[in-house]
Amino acid sequence: MAEADQALAAQDLGRAQRLLREAAAASPEDFPILMRLAGVSRALRQPRVALDAVERALAISPLDFTALLMRASLLQRIEDPAAGEAWGNALAQRPDGAIPPQLAGVVEEAERRHGAWLDAREARLKAAMTEAEARADAAERTRIARFRSNALRRTRVFHSEPTHFHFPELTEREFHPRALFSWLADLETATPIIAAELDAVMAAQRAELVPYIQYPDHAPLRQWRALNRNLDWTAIHLLQNGRRIDANASLCPGTMTLLESLPQPRIAGCSPNAMFSLLAPGTRIPPHNGVSNTRLVCHLPLIVPEGCWFRVGAETRPWRRGEAFVFDDTIEHEAMNPSDALRVVFIIDVWHPDLSPVEQAAVTAMMEAEGAGASGL
Repeated sequence: MAEADQALAAQDLGRAQRLLREAAAASPEDFPILMRLAGVSRALRQPRVALDAVERALAISPLDFTALLMRASLLQRIEDPAAGEAWGNALAQRPDGAIPPQLAGVVEEAERRHGAWLDAREARLKAAMTEAEARADAAERTRIARFRSNALRRTRVFHSEPTHFHFPELTEREFHPRALFSWLADLETATPIIAAELDAVMAAQRAELVPYIQYPDHAPLRQWRALNRNLDWTAIHLLQNGRRIDANASLCPGTMTLLESLPQPRIAGCSPNAMFSLLAPGTRIPPHNGVSNTRLVCHLPLIVPEGCWFRVGAETRPWRRGEAFVFDDTIEHEAMNPSDALRVVFIIDVWHPDLSPVEQAAVTAMMEAEGAGASGL
């Protein structure tokens, strides 16, 4: 290796390559030697020789970021069709933090090349699927588009991952179809009533406004540390873990009457839940998962400044006043209020529509046996 270094210093690339080949033959599992051999061979304009060396290096360390970048660039140089995917494989191993200056240009090329490859692949897949999509309804088109996006890895696949209670074989959906919830229209129609009662609660001195997140400091919940007992994200509860909060509920008679007609779980110590969720300007709710997939969560936006958004899995939606939706909070979700004004959403929990009455009874029995506070709302 010392001789190889001397040859490199003298710009004698041919001799350096011969010496590195000898060193690689003597130490075939030496990753740095193989990478130096690849680099010298590339400098000698021998991309296929360099590719052989870097692939031998990757056999030793398959996820090495630098080696993956070099392999992709060599495939690009020889115009191999696998180059586009290779750039993506390299980007998938990009380390956190700042990219070293010597790699910054290569990473920019990787992003550009991989993006162009994805665009071309997406166009080809769209063309192949045109006839089928033309016959699809709106919901089918949405699922087909997501199928294509998942295949392209523009979106990743998310699953229900409750922190505590997982009931098997329930349909996993990020946002559930409106058609499953006939009461959504009544809830939306009541938006002016609910909003007026929100104003009454917020104006009342005896209203109970509490931090949305309240856990002991020692609890293993790092994702909530910034928002724990923080007034940037607060709640005005009407129903909390099955208990009526009279100081607030008494000021919302129309809302409370409406709630009686909704299919909320009634589980002692757990549900129903209904609250106004207040997110302060410039506040982000970090990605997290709910407690149980046996219930879904409904949002009715009431005060929505420009730019506020809500993500469940791979789908991000803006909140719009009076437009309710139902989602599975056991799928990773997050939210952001980037504005300089307050955002308020009315939130309730409802049974997952796949559960039969007998299954609802079983869930109720188990959660009541587990004790209070299992709602996660």
